Amino acid sequence: MRFGTQNGPMNLLSRTGSALSDVGKKRTSNEDAFFMDDELGLYVVGDGMGGHAAGEIASQEAVETVYGMVKSGVGKLNPLLDPIKEEDVFAACRLMESSIQAATYMVFSMAEMDRGKSGMGTTLSTMLIFGEYGVTAQVGDSRIYRVRGDSVEQLTEDHTLIAWQLKQGLITPQEAKRSPHRNVITRAVGNRDYVQVDTGIVKLESGDRFLLCSDGLHGYLRDGDIPEIVGRGGAMAVRGFIDLANSRGGKDNITAILVELD
Repeated sequence: MRFGTQNGPMNLLSRTGSALSDVGKKRTSNEDAFFMDDELGLYVVGDGMGGHAAGEIASQEAVETVYGMVKSGVGKLNPLLDPIKEEDVFAACRLMESSIQAATYMVFSMAEMDRGKSGMGTTLSTMLIFGEYGVTAQVGDSRIYRVRGDSVEQLTEDHTLIAWQLKQGLITPQEAKRSPHRNVITRAVGNRDYVQVDTGIVKLESGDRFLLCSDGLHGYLRDGDIPEIVGRGGAMAVRGFIDLANSRGGKDNITAILVELD
């Protein structure tokens, strides 16, 4: 990957985030949480799990911890340098990873202090806009998609038993759709005091759109649905995603963040 440019000052892309969360049609409480800050360039979706409102606590605490860590650490990075140095982009990756590790330890410690919340945890799908790059960090089965024109690419990997079985060639996509293990997550924030975090780097282009969402949305979503709804822009797009998930069953909480770059 090539970092930065050699042709004068870098043209920073403007970013606009829109977000919406919905309890869905079957649940009585919303255990999803999200955060977005266009100025900071940080976007986070968490999908909590655990009884007695523990999932709601886990996702909210994790999202807030990631925000606090990134806000305090991003000032030590150099996103405005031209060209951006490779070490600065990888430092942003390390910051995102360490922020999720901090959230993991926070949620785990809370559960240790309150046995009624034992086993609580959350997914986290996070993205930091860093100069001309997007840095992603992922645990669990929420997702980040990039939409470029009519092309849709899933940037994150689901940490689920089904995804692992598919990757190993142990089951077919048809068998995966019928599997009773569809909801088994292999990595989560908070059920242990450490978690393996996937990080990634994507080069940004004007016109890129990024969708961050919980599985309450992508479980009903087909790639072909995404460009048309994203094309509505802003609040209309995220409302469109919520309505689509509810129209197809709405069995889980639904959260969508759309980040638009221009």
